[in-house]
Amino acid sequence: MEWLTRERIKVDRVACPWLIRNFIDPEAEFVFLSRDTDWSKIDKGILFDVPKCELGHNGEDVSFNSILKKYKLNEPALLLLGDIVRAADSHPHKPHAAGEGLRWIAHGFSKLGLSDHDILEREFAVYDALYLECKERTSGTQKPARAPSLFEIASIMR
Repeated sequence: MEWLTRERIKVDRVACPWLIRNFIDPEAEFVFLSRDTDWSKIDKGILFDVPKCELGHNGEDVSFNSILKKYKLNEPALLLLGDIVRAADSHPHKPHAAGEGLRWIAHGFSKLGLSDHDILEREFAVYDALYLECKERTSGTQKPARAPSLFEIASIMR
């Protein structure tokens, strides 16, 4: 299936293809069109993160959150990742602290002079890693912080 969105991708338009490819449509093909495309005339494929589309921004939700809801993806790690993407892509009332770092990473990728497809190829690893961290943090089995050794405590007290 073709999934269509605006060109010059950053946070949400990288996060959504990662989500789509990993949890909805492993064979998804992504098409990036000009910002001035008349989206109402597109009659093939699935639109996301474009004005006035079902899989776009709705209230404080970004397109990633809209896709989670539409496809009933409610795994806690994905919901946490959705909070981080929302914080990185918009200005929610209560932003997740990790959002700012993700925003910096996305903007850095956009400055490398890569094509949108090359950005996806390279930046998917960031989302793979972030998803694994989200899985650990939502699993309830997160490893407790390591207690300092007596040697470390003694060296601090000197």
